[in-house]
Amino acid sequence: MIRRASLVIVGALMGATAMSVLYSAGVPAQAAGTSTYKELSIFGDVFERIRAQYVTPPDEEKLVENAINGMLTSLDPHSVYMNAKDAADMQTQTRGEFGGIGIEVTMEDDMVKVITPIDDTPGAKAGILAGDFIAEINGESVRGLKLEEAVDKMRGEVNTPIKLTILRKGADKPIELSIVREIIPIRAVKSRVEGDVGYLRVISFTEKTYDDLEAAIEKIKTDVPADKLKGYVLDLRLNPGGLLDQAIYVSDAFLERGEVVSTRSRDPEDTRRFNASAGDLTDGKPLVVLVNGGSASASEIVAGALQDLKRATVVGTRSFGKGSVQTIIPMGEKGALRLTTALYYTPSGKSIQGTGIEPDIKVEQPLPEELQGKVRAEGESALKGHIKGQNENDEGSGSVAYVPPEAKDDLQLNYALDLLRGVKTDPSFPADPQKAVVAK
Repeated sequence: MIRRASLVIVGALMGATAMSVLYSAGVPAQAAGTSTYKELSIFGDVFERIRAQYVTPPDEEKLVENAINGMLTSLDPHSVYMNAKDAADMQTQTRGEFGGIGIEVTMEDDMVKVITPIDDTPGAKAGILAGDFIAEINGESVRGLKLEEAVDKMRGEVNTPIKLTILRKGADKPIELSIVREIIPIRAVKSRVEGDVGYLRVISFTEKTYDDLEAAIEKIKTDVPADKLKGYVLDLRLNPGGLLDQAIYVSDAFLERGEVVSTRSRDPEDTRRFNASAGDLTDGKPLVVLVNGGSASASEIVAGALQDLKRATVVGTRSFGKGSVQTIIPMGEKGALRLTTALYYTPSGKSIQGTGIEPDIKVEQPLPEELQGKVRAEGESALKGHIKGQNENDEGSGSVAYVPPEAKDDLQLNYALDLLRGVKTDPSFPADPQKAVVAK
């Protein structure tokens, strides 16, 4: 495989959660016309009036930031201005590591509950156990905090201390711990062996994704002899996107040749094409890709490439349908502008903007009784102000994004396993690269 320098990031906006985007060092701006500057003069006058006469003194910094975001919101749901904190958070996500103590947590009974400590991290070494409740962080109660606020308090600069008050079932008094933060890697890929099948779940596309995937495939090869290994399941469900170059590398990991994706901006001369290089890490073993309404952008690039090039059979439900690319443009005071600058196209020349990836085999995942009526299908086409895709129709994009916590209840996964084991058959499986669908 040919490794390229990291240039772009792609991702989705689902609900209120902003995901990753495209990254660039900077783009030169063009001068606006005279009439535009007159309108900007009016904006300045309005700002001064608000600043001088509004009933209560406004936060001027917030006022300007909201005005900028109002302008960007009028373009599409994925263009946004990020202040210094938001820009730093985005960089943390794309790096795939942060300064912290290494525990996975949730919120329960107004306290932070530890799901599990991560092996060989400060939290695990300090003795934090699954099921522990964190009542205080640096002497401050967590009651009343949102989960993300509590997590922010536990993260921080490497080599800085944090004090936690732990409540543990069976302990007669609270446990006080002082822990020094370290660099905590975020796992981009989780894997396991399902008997005679290798299971690969790509959680997000960070700087570590390809390396994690390569290591996971090598471990599966070690655990299961080649003559016993039926194939692989690549699970992209609930994957909101991430770095474009990592989406290309992940696609390339299973391909010997062919165009992975192309990006096209408003200037035809800026069209870019990214091709796979020789070297299939799985040695051509059969491959099934799982998608649902939570599979967006970078994950759709991978699913679209493997589907069009007939390297994999796609199973599940229609994906989110975000086919746009954003550029990160550094701004003053360490902020950044995330601006939609291009659309991407699958090898067949198809834009999935507002339509999503249609699986080769549709397999619905029923919702448990307690979630029925509470979870609805989400997709790019339902987002207010989204860029209308060239292939978009009334059917739109997206589907319900739900994956059962237990593998035995996962109909989509079990369908994929049955395909690989020959229990189920379908004309689309196994995929045949000789029948690849590419743009002419």
